[in-house]
Amino acid sequence: MSDTKSALERIYNYSLEEIMGLSFGRYSKYIIQDRAIPDVRDGLKPVQRRILYGMYREHNTYDKPYRKSAKTVGSIMGNYHPHGDSSIYEAMVRMSQWWKQNTPYIDMQGNNGSIDGDSPAAMRYTEARLSKISNELLKDIDKDTVAWAPNFDDTELEPTVLPSKFPNLLVNGTTGISAGYATNIPPHNLGEVIDATIKRIDSPNCRLETILEIIKGPDFPTGGVIYEAEGINKAFTTGKGKVVVRAKVDIQKVKGKTNIIVTEIPFDVFKSNITRKIDEIRIDKKIEGIAEVRDETDKEGLRIVIELKQGANTDLILNYLYKNTDLQTTYNYNMIAIVNRRPRLLGIMDILDAHLAHYKEVVLKRTAFDLAHAKKRLHIVEGLIKAISILDEVIRVIRASKNKSDAKDNLVKEFGFTPEQAEAIVILQLYRLTNTDVTTLEEELHNLNIIISALSRIINEEEELKRVMKDELRAIKKEYAT
Repeated sequence: MSDTKSALERIYNYSLEEIMGLSFGRYSKYIIQDRAIPDVRDGLKPVQRRILYGMYREHNTYDKPYRKSAKTVGSIMGNYHPHGDSSIYEAMVRMSQWWKQNTPYIDMQGNNGSIDGDSPAAMRYTEARLSKISNELLKDIDKDTVAWAPNFDDTELEPTVLPSKFPNLLVNGTTGISAGYATNIPPHNLGEVIDATIKRIDSPNCRLETILEIIKGPDFPTGGVIYEAEGINKAFTTGKGKVVVRAKVDIQKVKGKTNIIVTEIPFDVFKSNITRKIDEIRIDKKIEGIAEVRDETDKEGLRIVIELKQGANTDLILNYLYKNTDLQTTYNYNMIAIVNRRPRLLGIMDILDAHLAHYKEVVLKRTAFDLAHAKKRLHIVEGLIKAISILDEVIRVIRASKNKSDAKDNLVKEFGFTPEQAEAIVILQLYRLTNTDVTTLEEELHNLNIIISALSRIINEEEELKRVMKDELRAIKKEYAT
């Protein structure tokens, strides 16, 4: 009887609204922070970060052979992202498509889809590896530069952010829909974004107008022409704005006929849809004057030919096509990213500053890591040089000792070596007692002092830190900018 009573006392009454509110609140928070919205610092969503880090960990890099995509997907799902293989493979494919990203991070071999909207081949048929520029997102990750968190089953750690050297959020853009928030950031030109970042390092208080002179607007991988610059200015200021994107066309006269040649199309539209729609307009005679439409795209580049009838009004047809097909689209900026675990609407200055703060922290942490290692090695080298200078006495003490542990204790007691130096001395190989090796050690000592001095300067002098950051950014621009 008492058991039944205590069980009844443990039953609580909640309204459906309360349960739905609490559960949906938790779900929303997870979707926003850990699924759909990228981090402002490295511009990546968690699934993208896990793919890049997982491939890096598996040494599936640009300088190694390709590996089956299915193997990579299985590894990512088993270690970091337990959300089904299709979502991982879709993210992988998107990061390999040149018409979606300005700088693809995955180098995929096989059918990875097309600008016509064709599906990629199944993961068992394609092979992939990291592209060369991915290295600039992952370099120095093993030098205590970023925070780590346990993976889903607490068996290993994964990075909460990558030590990205350039503002990837602007370079590749993003799109995502979560609970209550959506994000839409277009790609921008890598060279321009790096120039703007360098400008921001040199002039932390520069105005938006200065940045607008450097980054003219979005730079879509599929090209196109942007109209209405006010939309860009508004988007760069507030994070929200609208730009009109038109296909790039040339008018050509061939044997008395006029052809409209399309060589660039708006971002995120399917080329096949454009040609099909124009053909439907021709067949239905919604506007007179279109004789034929052909897709002549090949290895040389994109090319749609719209052949007009003799005497057709080119401007009238072109304006009709802009209005009724995807030859003209509207792109809506909605620059939302995660800042300190919260979604925020950001202008371009906010994005540049957030990335710079992250990059500065990465360089300082990396430098501190290298400095600690250099000092540790310097300490050992000093001990070895001292030991070789009093070699006979050192050998005498070691020979009189009972074992390795006793020898170390005696070296510390007799000559004032530290335990670390004593360890290095007792495991020293005999061939290293030659004159050549003494010279090598003295040279290493000299080099280590130079390295320590340079690293200390980066940590202690703001101008030196800025110089290092700018040099690295310029090197990336030189190597990868288009």
